[in-house]
Formats: sequence, structure tokens, C-alpha cells
Amino acid sequence: MRVGIAGAGAWGTALALAACRAGHQVGLWAHRRETAEAVARTGESPYLPGIKLPAAVAATTDIAETAACDLLLLVTPAQHLRATCAAFAPHWRPGTPAVICAKGIEQGSGELLGDIVAATLPGVPWLVLSGPTFAREVAEERPSAATVAAHDATLAADVAAGLATRRFRLYSSTDPVGVQIGGAVKNVVAIAAGVVEGRRLGDNARAALITRGLAEIGRLAAALGAEPRTLMGLAGLGDLTLTCSAMQSRNFSLGAALGAGRGLDEILGERTSVAEGVWTARSVATLARSRGVDMPICFAVEAVLHGGADLGATIEGLLARPYVAE
Repeated sequence: MRVGIAGAGAWGTALALAACRAGHQVGLWAHRRETAEAVARTGESPYLPGIKLPAAVAATTDIAETAACDLLLLVTPAQHLRATCAAFAPHWRPGTPAVICAKGIEQGSGELLGDIVAATLPGVPWLVLSGPTFAREVAEERPSAATVAAHDATLAADVAAGLATRRFRLYSSTDPVGVQIGGAVKNVVAIAAGVVEGRRLGDNARAALITRGLAEIGRLAAALGAEPRTLMGLAGLGDLTLTCSAMQSRNFSLGAALGAGRGLDEILGERTSVAEGVWTARSVATLARSRGVDMPICFAVEAVLHGGADLGATIEGLLARPYVAE
């Protein structure tokens, strides 16, 4: 196959390497010309320094060239997915599947990313790839696993088989809604877990928060028609555990900085990478309230990030919640 990758950040670059190792020719589309030029000049992505890209990975800024493929992976940040799809739509070849590799919920509309693809690329078969995967570890070919989900079981299985290698294991699913919710909401919970780390509240507190965060994810997923077992898999529990446990996680490290007393604007101002949980927090809270789903941890993260809530008082508010049956 010829595989197109829309998005040349760390995750897009890692997926380009994975696709190349699976035996495919890869076109890596960069939104910024300087990114494509840097890849061509150095053989490395500026977002994954030290990782050499093989000749089978060609960087470009040409949308039409990237769209002329057998499979297209959408790896731009969630809040830019709609614009990316609109730009690619005139060049999309009929029948070419789109694989959503971003994690998040669109601000304003509150739409899942699959709904955005369905609206902007009508008739295009779409899938979701999500799981516990740090980009650098995938790029370094360390053993990793993720889920590929589509409503069509055959399509999910075929794409998973086509992109998988021994060290990049892909499992198919027919629950793209559950996979999307798991991937999006875990970023919000990871910010809260980072706060626990930054304020030195202890491992007990972090384990409790991860567990209750998983319960919140499950409630929202169920309200949207997802299968409960999906959240016990790679795209749910697996991704949540990873993202809430390591400073490699952009969301966890951001939460740790908040917990240590730094301001959000200061933290974001020194970063070039995107912590999707910052933007997803508001979308998750809006979606949950519209569905009548109680998500106290996510509501607390939203209040601190976007509502000016005091962090210490918010933590005490969570600890003072009434006791209920688990």
C-alpha cells in the first residue's frame, strides 16, 4: 500500500515509521513547509530528534500528493481535524479509508472526531486508531499495542492487519465510539493525575483518581452508546494507565506543573507540543452536562483550567464529596 499521513508531529512521524516497517510506501504531509524541509534535509522530524526516517518516508506539503494513497491516517491535533479534512476533501480518492489517530472532542460543537470526518468527508469509510502509545517508543520500535475500530468489522480487521508488525500490535474493534471516548477523556483525567503528582498527594491518591476517572469515562461512553468492555481494553484502561503514570505524557506533565504551583499560560507558553486535555476538558464537561452524566473529576479540571477555580479548594471539594456505593 501507499499510506498517507496527514500531520508530521511526533505521533504522525511515529506512525509513518510503523507503516514503513509494515512494508508500505509513506507520504508524510506537514502543515508547515519548514517541517517538511527539515525532514528532507536532516532525515529526522524536528518533533522526534534522533530518530532517523528511511527513504520510504517522503515528507511533503502537497495535499493532493498525500491524498493519492490507499489509506490516509489523520494525525493532526483534534481541534484542527475539521480544517484538515476540508482541505483534503477535494483531493480524496473514492473508497480510500480515513484512520483518525488524534484524540479529543471538538470545542464548540462537542462532536466526536468520527462525526467530524463523516460530515466533512461524506461517504468516506473511517476508522479510529487509539491506545497506550507514546510516540517515541513506537518510533524506537519498542513493543506497543493499540486498537483499530470501525463499525465495519472486516474493515477494522483489514486495516489493523495491514499496519501491524510484531512490535506494533493492533487489535480490531467494532466500537469506534467507545475507543474515541476512552482516548479523549483519559487526557483530562491525566491532567488531574498530574496535579496529584505535582502536589505530592501520594500514590494512593493517584491510584484512586485513575480508578474513579475510569468510572467517569465509562459513564459517558455508556451514555453515548458504547460497549462497556471497550473501556477495559487498550483504548480505555490501557491508555488511561499509561497517560496517568509517566512524565512523557504531555497532559500528566502539564498537570504536575499546575500542581507544583505554575500557571497554565506560563506552562503552555513554553511548549511546542499540544496537550489535548486542556481543550478537551471543556468539551467533555459540556457533553457530559448535556447528557446528564456526572463527571466530578473532569468538571474539576475544567473549572481549574477554564473557570479560574482555586486548585486547592477544588481538591478539597472533591475529597468532601458524599460517600456513595461503588
